[in-house]
Formats: sequence, structure tokens, C-alpha cells
Amino acid sequence: MIELLAPALLAGLAVALVAGPMGSFVVWRRMAFFGDTLAHGALLGAALALALDVNLYVAVVVACLAIAGALAGLQQQRQITGDTLLGIVAHTTLALGVIAISLQKSVQVDLFAYLFGDLLAVNWGDVLALWAGAVLILVLLAWHWRALLSITVNEDLAQVEGVPVTRTRLILMLLLALLIAGAIRTVGVLLITSLLVIPAAGARRLSRTPEQMAALASLLGLASVSLGLAMSWYADTPVGPSIVVAAAVLFGFTLLRRPDA
Repeated sequence: MIELLAPALLAGLAVALVAGPMGSFVVWRRMAFFGDTLAHGALLGAALALALDVNLYVAVVVACLAIAGALAGLQQQRQITGDTLLGIVAHTTLALGVIAISLQKSVQVDLFAYLFGDLLAVNWGDVLALWAGAVLILVLLAWHWRALLSITVNEDLAQVEGVPVTRTRLILMLLLALLIAGAIRTVGVLLITSLLVIPAAGARRLSRTPEQMAALASLLGLASVSLGLAMSWYADTPVGPSIVVAAAVLFGFTLLRRPDA
């Protein structure tokens, strides 16, 4: 039991730890749909990895980073609104990914695992890669924290204060892409955004400062992964959806606290 659950738990905790502060920015900047778009792009990356016989994580990371960079550029144009653009890219990449995977006749593909996660299938190599990615994201996030907060509060004011708004926005998108690429095995492409949004939304009700919210979101995410993994083990339920349900239950408990007047 321990040999099976230990890699899964450590992998899930790595993702949840980073999802806290990253999810806080997703909630503050209302970027949930952007996260969904990158998650759908991750499935296309996985399909390309199968087709080209390359490393899954490398292909997914490259696909997510490419889509994030493209979206950052496309959102500068004025002909199509941001939410419309995200909707087009999200559903197109998801459809292409599903079609590409279905065409892999010579490879046995568990589409359910890509869509809803397969945390119990991770190995120690995956755990090492996820923790390395988590440390990298946290270091970069801490380095750019003040600039990211400035553009979140008011981009125009941040520009006046000398913050490179466009570059900082791109950095946030790329960090989010890197996290989503790593989290594909945790809750799957269809539920990744929930691990970003739900703990952060709960932490928002309990926090007074941005730093406090980021820390509490990480704690709620860590608890969600632990409880979801336990639920999956004892109730024989899918791991990814179990983690999301655990996060939703914890969020429900935060609703019991009356917000300060």
C-alpha cells in the first residue's frame, strides 16, 4: 500500500503546493478560462507525444508553453474578444487532441486517464520531475511576486510605476502553462483548473493579505490531495475527481465563516 500511494501522494502534493499561489492569481485575475484553454492544449501535447514517440512531459510542456505564448500575442488584437478567443482555442485543441489520440491504432491509449488523471500510475521519476518543476515555479513566482501583484491590482498604475506589464503578464501565463503541463497526471486535463480555483476561492474567504491567501490556498490544496487520495483508495473512486470533490467539500466549510463586515 505504502509503495503504491507514496509516489502518488508526493506527486499530488507537489502540484497542490504550487497551485495555491498560482490559483490565487487565477482567481484575482479571473483567468479560469485561460487555465482551461491551456489544459485542453495539454491533451494535444500528449497526442503529439504519442504520434512522434517522444517524452510525454516534454511534449506537454512544449505544447502548453507554445499555446500560452500564442494566446499572449493574440490577446493584443482587438477584432476578437478575449473570452471568444479562448473558447475557440480551447475547444479546437481539445478536439484535435482527442482525434489525434483516437488515430493511434498501434498504441493502447487510456483516454480516461488523460481526461481525469491517473495519479496512482506515477513513478519516482515523475515525482522527481514534478518537485523540480514545483521548486522552479515557486522560485520564479517569488522573484516576480511584487510585479505580478502590481499588474493584478491595476495594470495602468503598474505601467506608470515602471513595471514591464506585457512581460510580467507573459511570465504569469508561462508559469501557469508549466504548472498545468505538470498537473496533467494529477487530476486530468478536464479538472486541472478546479485544483487552481477551488482552494484559492476558499482561501480568499479566510485571508487578509495576498501572501496569506496564497499560503492558505496551498494548505487547502495539500489537504484536498490527501483526502482525495484516501477517498479513492478506500471507496475505489477515480483519483482526480475524488481530489476535486475533497476540495469542494473543504470550500463548503469555508462558507460557514461569515466574512468580515
